[in-house]
Amino acid sequence: MYFTDEPEHLTLLRDTLRRFLAAELPPAKARQCDRDKTFDRQSFRRLAELGVCGLTIAPEYGGQGRDLVAAVAVIEELSRHGPALAAPFIHCAFYGGVNISESGSEAQKRELLPKLARGEIMFAYGLSEPDVGGDLASVSTRARIEGDRVIIDGSKRWMTGARFADWYYCLVRSDADAPRYRNLSIVLVPADAPGLSVHDIEHSGLRYAETCDVHFDGVSVPLHHIVGGPEGWNQGWKKLAGPSLDVEKLEITACALGFATGAVELAWRYAQERTQFGKPICAHQSVRHDLVDARTQLQACRHMLYHAAWLAQQGRPCSVETSMAKLFVGDTAVQVVLKCQQVMGAYGTAPDYDMERYVRDLLVMPIVGGSSKMQKNNIAARLKLPE
Repeated sequence: MYFTDEPEHLTLLRDTLRRFLAAELPPAKARQCDRDKTFDRQSFRRLAELGVCGLTIAPEYGGQGRDLVAAVAVIEELSRHGPALAAPFIHCAFYGGVNISESGSEAQKRELLPKLARGEIMFAYGLSEPDVGGDLASVSTRARIEGDRVIIDGSKRWMTGARFADWYYCLVRSDADAPRYRNLSIVLVPADAPGLSVHDIEHSGLRYAETCDVHFDGVSVPLHHIVGGPEGWNQGWKKLAGPSLDVEKLEITACALGFATGAVELAWRYAQERTQFGKPICAHQSVRHDLVDARTQLQACRHMLYHAAWLAQQGRPCSVETSMAKLFVGDTAVQVVLKCQQVMGAYGTAPDYDMERYVRDLLVMPIVGGSSKMQKNNIAARLKLPE
């Protein structure tokens, strides 16, 4: 395997984002967003003006051209300051841009992709349900076709962003009699559709927005809201489990890397400023070792993430590599942030310091977007390990 310097356009992108974040999301503002479970829409609009929301969208639809490595770098940089801008970017460029680019009909692409590229609309995922987490093929939210409409009944859980999203990207059971995996569709539901009710769920991590239960009571949408158009009926699993799933693993992994990087940088600075027993605590061997371990683990995480992102950008098979990255970075980032919290001692648990938020956010990383246990199963299956 060969290694090269990061392309110049990525270095320039990182520099631009760091200047932007210093002005738009300083630590005190990031902590306030976490307390309020919200994000600054004006800051997100200014972020979109940099053109980053178009990094997952082809030029013919108003985007910059698909550059997954650059889009992952955007998530990493934004996540160093927490989820308050990283997550809305994902709701726009990934939940919207990637999925519609990969699976949308031509009409859906023409309608939605230019708005997504400009950062004007966002998507929320309607995948999990009260009784369905990792086993998404068992969803029970039902959809049926009546004339030129799709009627939806059921409930979705953990729909983070349901209150700010413009569209819900919903996995539904569309055929009661068809075999498993061939009985599912994905439907685009406007967030203001009649028959929807939204209820907040209290949660401790990723507090850039409320996460919600969303109930569908006879929600009616046009037939052309089936992702891929009417011919996408009962084709939902192919759209969900294709390249978009690999990209979803990348986006979550990039968040974990960014959070962990922010935590290491904070602990690194703190250890040089905090004095105990007559010298900075970074001069004590036990602290030095913890900080160096954290830096080393972080570097390994970065290599795994960007190798997987490069494979995805090249269009190469990368299901194993994206699962390995999600597994390794998600689990390792938890180890890293707990080391960093210990370096800061009691200050690492105080809400007036960013470390406390980094810990809460990273503790959910091995769970969301396909748990670490699921990634291990995926890797074993892909590598044909006999059961």
